[in-house]
Amino acid sequence: MAGHETHYTLPRPEFDKPVKLLIVVAPYYKDIADNLVAGARAEIEAAGGSCEVIEVPGALEVPTAIAIADRSSNFDGYVALGCVIRGETTHYDTVCNDSSRAIQLMGLQGLCIGNGILTVENRKQAEVRADLADQNKGGGAAAAALHLIALTRKWGAQSKGVGFKAPSEAIKLADRDNGPTTA
Repeated sequence: MAGHETHYTLPRPEFDKPVKLLIVVAPYYKDIADNLVAGARAEIEAAGGSCEVIEVPGALEVPTAIAIADRSSNFDGYVALGCVIRGETTHYDTVCNDSSRAIQLMGLQGLCIGNGILTVENRKQAEVRADLADQNKGGGAAAAALHLIALTRKWGAQSKGVGFKAPSEAIKLADRDNGPTTA
């Protein structure tokens, strides 16, 4: 069973300046959601960070809430939490695929998001994955967000001059990098 395997876990990142994350949770299965939040909160606090928690109606609303927060606030990263248990209809596939796809697209646009929306076959699988003493997927999602924030801070200020630059911007970059240009 996958729950008994051991997996490598990256060391917790360290930060010179504290991090602030938003945990967005869909508490449809409240007990499972509470465990996911507890795991995420503990991981963020262990890294010296702080967090806020907001609730949304379901997993499909999690990415929308993250997008709103990113436009309107100053979080360094986000933790998406919730649980989708397979039912008798294809609604499960829609919710799993669409919430995951939206989160991935925002990540590719530069947001630091740890995805801890569980997609499981039954309640028992969800309980094991949400349990802090077992798989602790809430903590894992927070750890993922923290690692992405660390990468963003490491590389965020670098400019390699790759890609198209308007002529005036290219001259400014050349002056900065090589000293004044002469004609």
